[in-house]
Amino acid sequence: MTEKNQLKKQMKTRHITMLALGGAIGAGLFKGSGEAIQLAGPAVLLAFIFCGLILFVVMTGLGQLVLSDQKQHGLSGLVQPYLGVHTADFIDWIYWSMWMINIIAEAVAAASFLQLWFPNIPAWIFVLILALLTTIINLFSVRLFAETEYWLSWAKISVVIALILVGLYLVATQVLDLGFLPTMRQMTDYGGFAPHGLKGFINSLLVVIYSYGGSELVAITISEAENPKKAIPQAIKGVMTRIAAFYIIPLFLLLIIYPWNQLADPNVSPFVMVFQKIHVPFASDIVNLVIILALFSSINSGVYASSRTLFFRLSNNGQKKSRFTMLNKNSVPQRAIMFCSGTLYLGVVLSYFLGDKLFNYLAGSLSYTVLLIWLLISVAAFVLVRKQKKMGYTIFLGGAILALLLLFAGILITNPLAVTGFTALLYTIIFLSFYWNHRKIGDTSGKS
Repeated sequence: MTEKNQLKKQMKTRHITMLALGGAIGAGLFKGSGEAIQLAGPAVLLAFIFCGLILFVVMTGLGQLVLSDQKQHGLSGLVQPYLGVHTADFIDWIYWSMWMINIIAEAVAAASFLQLWFPNIPAWIFVLILALLTTIINLFSVRLFAETEYWLSWAKISVVIALILVGLYLVATQVLDLGFLPTMRQMTDYGGFAPHGLKGFINSLLVVIYSYGGSELVAITISEAENPKKAIPQAIKGVMTRIAAFYIIPLFLLLIIYPWNQLADPNVSPFVMVFQKIHVPFASDIVNLVIILALFSSINSGVYASSRTLFFRLSNNGQKKSRFTMLNKNSVPQRAIMFCSGTLYLGVVLSYFLGDKLFNYLAGSLSYTVLLIWLLISVAAFVLVRKQKKMGYTIFLGGAILALLLLFAGILITNPLAVTGFTALLYTIIFLSFYWNHRKIGDTSGKS
């Protein structure tokens, strides 16, 4: 890329940290947690802890890749030296497709929460408004996007912290009234700790993996971070602690306060239920607003991630310059942003035909893609640390790779066949498109 057509380095460490949180804390936590509890009961805590430990190792490996070479761009640039050009092409396109699907899922979730206030307004109007807002913010400048995402992420973090404080108060009140053991027994009543057994636990992993997806977004910022070798590893360390706290602690408190079968309603956020319990005026409306802002934040992050991935992929494909790689006067890829945010309109059509089932279908497909991306990052990092003879990292990454393969097998067994078929078709098209693209480049070179 020429100097004139390069992205500007305007993102600080605080922006990158909040951006990763914006991608990872969204519909999976606020809407999907009820679905996960319905599938696994209180055992959902183990699912979040297990996947959180795997994510910790994956993100540590990602940090090693970033430290090894900050000149690379996006996920493909980080894995290409260790896994080859074809795998680099594949990971970029599946990552792009993941965010394309994800912003639809987040928009559908946001529309459902907005309809709690405005039940007579169709969902497509809300999706249209979200599409327009995200497009404007992303087109203006990366600094405006980063600042917007920073404060939106603070809003969602604030409501989670508030829930933890309220939850601790309610649990303490129950302990004083009933005693410690009767309070904790709430988690084993109504069918036991794992009411749906191993199958329910494995089924819940679909939602859990989907919920944690987006943490790897920090790698996309490498070209727009002021000091990527310092900012990205620092952001990775901070994100891991916060994600664990924002998922596991709130769920633990929720499962003590309420019987799990009351929380197992995918149409009502457990967060709203907690604030309704303390009878604070307009508390549920305030929480609903923050949840909507959180989902908008995740959509905002998704448009950023998908547009930059598209920009990097088409900038480095060896063909003549694409329209999607042109930057506007604010040094952002205008056409790539407009194309990616335009995917939200496809969500309107899908939601019309599939209704409430759309979110579950999308989450199932996204779980495959998140797992595969984590696996490829882990394998690339494993190759790197083996070359560097870092035995501790090698052992941990090897364990993560094995765990990811087992998770993939478990989800393959339990996922609906239609979701698996759609995802397999998508992967096949992406995998084979590499050969078609390179044959096209070869034909062009031969003619010139």
